[in-house]
Amino acid sequence: MQYNIQDFATTKVQAILRQKIKSALKNFVYSAYQKRLETQSKNWQIPYHIGIILDGNRRYAKGQGFSHIIKGHYDGADKLEEVLNWCDEFGIKIVTIWVFSLDNFKREQSEVIDILTLIEKKIREMIVDHKVHKNQIRIRSMGRINLLPLSLQNAIHDAEEATKHYSRFILNIAVAYGGREEIIDAIQQHLYTEAKGKKGIQQIADELTTDLISPHLYTSQLPDPDLIIRTSGEIRLSGFLLWQSAYSEFYFCETHWPALRKIDFLRAIRDYSNRKRRFGT
Repeated sequence: MQYNIQDFATTKVQAILRQKIKSALKNFVYSAYQKRLETQSKNWQIPYHIGIILDGNRRYAKGQGFSHIIKGHYDGADKLEEVLNWCDEFGIKIVTIWVFSLDNFKREQSEVIDILTLIEKKIREMIVDHKVHKNQIRIRSMGRINLLPLSLQNAIHDAEEATKHYSRFILNIAVAYGGREEIIDAIQQHLYTEAKGKKGIQQIADELTTDLISPHLYTSQLPDPDLIIRTSGEIRLSGFLLWQSAYSEFYFCETHWPALRKIDFLRAIRDYSNRKRRFGT
């Protein structure tokens, strides 16, 4: 019996050692690969504006065995700060993130409240974050903000006011956002504007062009995104920036948002750099 116990202990120790060696080797390989990509990136074409669909927080939480799904969203919020640092490092000037869709209101009320509370918390933190002001990050919102709790509306307003004079880096936060609804809102605003001029509906319809709609989009006065990244393996836009993404490049990543690594980000930028953009020509 004594021999069996010792044999079992030895086997267990060996298994632990093998796992540690495997993990160390994996980390070494990833580190070397990341450095290689960073070296290559000096010759890449860098997107000016990227959009990111932050997908996979719930699946990440379940995979990690968290007792509360909201923990995945908190880890996702922490990841955002890291990714924004990567964007700044590579000279990306505009980042549009989709943090809460109109469809997300259909989830369990407790989860909706938790997510919106987290968004408000993070926005409040950004208002007083010295890095936001040091790096001159302008915060903009986009979506049907009037559907949000009043306290969150106030937080968004305060963040926009506190950063409205900055232009070095722009962070668009899509919350209570839907791409179809954005187009509807833009068309409505155009119709309201034209109606003030006492034009008839036939004349308004005949004169309608894309150039007349674009100024009423949530992203008016900003260039369209060059690259849109979606995490967590879903290969669709789900309505994100439907109008603005006509000539965007797309990159779909298997990794859940909170687990996104810098090499995943670098791969996306490399993939974009290798594309030949024709803009419909």
